[in-house]
Amino acid sequence: MREDSESIAALLDAAYDPDLVGPTAVSDALRLIGASSDDAAELAGRVGRSQRELSRLRRREHELTALFSSARELAELRDSDAVLARLVQRAHEMMGVDLAYLSEFDPETRELRVRETSGSVSASFQSLRVPPGRGLASVVVESRTAQWVSDYSAYAAERHDSGIDDAVSSEGLVALLGVPMLTSDDVLGVLFVANRAATHFTPEEVALLSAVADHASVILQTTQTLRSLQESEDASRRTLESLTAHLVERDRANTVHQELVQAVLAGGGFAPVAETLASALDRAVAILDAQEHVIAAAGLPLSPRMLAPDAATREAIAESRRSGHCVAVAGPGVRAVAALTAGNRHFGALLLGDGDFELGAVDFRTVERAAQVGALLELQQEAASGADHRVRSELIADLLDDVPERRPDVERRARRLGVDLHALDSLLLLSVPGDQQTAASRALGRQLDDRVLVGEYRGFVVAAHASAHDAFDPERLRRQVAAEIEHPVAAVIPRRSPEALSGAFEAAMRTARLLTALEITGITADVDDFLPYSAILDTDSQSLSAFLRDTIGAVRDYDAERNADLLGTLRAFMRNNASPTRTARALNFHTNTILQRLDRLDHVLGASWRDDERMFRLSIAVRLDELRERLQSRRGQ
Repeated sequence: MREDSESIAALLDAAYDPDLVGPTAVSDALRLIGASSDDAAELAGRVGRSQRELSRLRRREHELTALFSSARELAELRDSDAVLARLVQRAHEMMGVDLAYLSEFDPETRELRVRETSGSVSASFQSLRVPPGRGLASVVVESRTAQWVSDYSAYAAERHDSGIDDAVSSEGLVALLGVPMLTSDDVLGVLFVANRAATHFTPEEVALLSAVADHASVILQTTQTLRSLQESEDASRRTLESLTAHLVERDRANTVHQELVQAVLAGGGFAPVAETLASALDRAVAILDAQEHVIAAAGLPLSPRMLAPDAATREAIAESRRSGHCVAVAGPGVRAVAALTAGNRHFGALLLGDGDFELGAVDFRTVERAAQVGALLELQQEAASGADHRVRSELIADLLDDVPERRPDVERRARRLGVDLHALDSLLLLSVPGDQQTAASRALGRQLDDRVLVGEYRGFVVAAHASAHDAFDPERLRRQVAAEIEHPVAAVIPRRSPEALSGAFEAAMRTARLLTALEITGITADVDDFLPYSAILDTDSQSLSAFLRDTIGAVRDYDAERNADLLGTLRAFMRNNASPTRTARALNFHTNTILQRLDRLDHVLGASWRDDERMFRLSIAVRLDELRERLQSRRGQ
C-alpha cells in the first residue's frame, strides 16, 4: 500500500511540474502502479496536455498581472516618460524577446522616431528615424494592423532603407513584430519586439503585444493631451499678461491724454507736456527745438544723448519725421523719439530716456499724441508770434517811410510795444529770398530783446536798434539766422543815423542789391565799403553781369585762352592813375614790358579804350570785379 501511495504521489508531482522529476516521470509513475504501455502512453498524453494548458494559464496569469500593473501605473500617471519606459521593459520581459522598442509617429513629417528601448545595445538604433514609406514600421502605420517578419533581410526590397538597415544590422536583429498604437482617428506610433534569430510569432503573442500597445497608446495620448493643455495654459497666461499690460497702457494713455489736454488749455507751454510724460512713463523726457536745443525737460537727470543727440538719435528723429510715428532707439540714454511736425514743417523732437519697463505699442501712441500736442503748442505760439510780427513789420514800415503826418500814430504804437523810437539810431538789414523772409525775421527777433524793432520792409528783413544800450554783433546774428532757416544770408550795416533811418535803409538796400547782383551771399558788409559803387549802380545781376562782360570780358577771354594775366596789368594800370611807369614799379616789371602789355590791351579792347569815357567805365568795371573776387575769397575762408 505504501508503494502504491508513493507511485500516485510521484504521478501527481510529474503532472504538476515535470521539471521537478524529469520528462518521463509520468510514464514511469504509471508503470509503477501497473498500467500497461498503451494505457501509460494515453494517460501521459492527457497529462501532457494538462501540463501545457496549466503552463499557458500560468503565462496568461503572468501577462494579466503585468497588464494590470501597467493599468494601475496608467491610473497613477505622473511621469509619462518613466511609465512608457517601464511599459517597453514589460513588453521585453513578457514576450521573452531580445529587444523591445517604441517608435512615435510624427503626423507632420510622417516619420517614426524611436523613443524608448529595452535590450538595445546600439546608440544608432536608439536614435533611429524611419522615413515615410520605409521599413516594417511604415507598413504598420499605413495598414493600422500588426505586421511581422521572420527574417528582415528577406523583407520587400522597396521597403528597405540604408539607415534602417544599418541600425537593424548594428543590433543583429532578424525577426521583428510591430503593432500599431491607435486612437479613434490617429496612429500614435508602433510598439516593436525583435529577436536576433528567426522567429515565428504566434497569434497569442500578437494579441499580447497589442494589449501592451493599447496601454502605450493611452500614455502617448495622455502625454499629448497634457502637452496641449500646458501649451493652452501657457498661451492663456501670456494672453492674460498681454491683456493686463495693454489695459495698464491704456489707462496710462488715457491719463496722459487728459493731462495733455489740460496743459494745452492752461497755456503752460512745453513744460507741462514733458512733466506729464515723465510722470506717466517714469523716465526722463526732453523736448528739443528744431536746432536741437532743450526747451523743456522733466524726470531729471537727462542723459548726455538727450542734451546732445548723437548720429543714431538724429537718424531716429529723421525717420520719425518721415513716418510720423514714434521710433525706438537702440542703446542707453535715449529709448524713443517722436518728431514734432505739422505737414512738412519740423519744430523739433520729443526724446524719452531709460525706464524700468519697456515701452509698449500704446505707450508709443501716447508719445506720438504728446508730439502732436507739442506741434500744436508751437503753432499756437507761432500764431501769437505772427500777430506780433505783423504789428512790428507795419510799425517799422511806417517808421522808415517817415511820413510826418503819421509820426504821432507811429510813436503811440511804438510805446504800446515798449519801443522808444527816439533811441533807435542804427539799422541791420538782412537779404534773404522772399520765401524765407518771414522765417528769417522771426529767427532774428528771437535773438534780440523787445526794445529792438524787427520786421519785413520792401523785400528785406530790418532790425532798428539803439546803439547806446543794445549789445549787437551783426556777424553772429547773421550766422544764427542762416543756421536756423538753413539758407545763406547776407547782412548789411549802414552808417548810424539817428535823424534819418530811412536814408540809412536806402543806402543799405542799394548795397544789398549790389551784393545780389554780384552774386555774393553769406557775408556781413559795411555800406561804406560799397558806397562808391552802390551810389551809381542800382541794378540787377543780369544787367551787372552784362556790364562787366561788355567792358572787361574780352580781357578775361584773352587770359583764359593764353594762360596770361592781362587783367592784372589792367587793374594795376587803373590803380596807378594810368601811369605806365608807376604800373611797372607796382608790378616789379620793366616799363617796356608794361608798354608791350598796354599795346596788347589796345589790340584786345580797341585803340579807344584810353579815352575818358571808356577809361571811366573800365575803371569802375575793374574795381567792381576786383571787389567781387575779394568778397568771394573772404566768404570761402
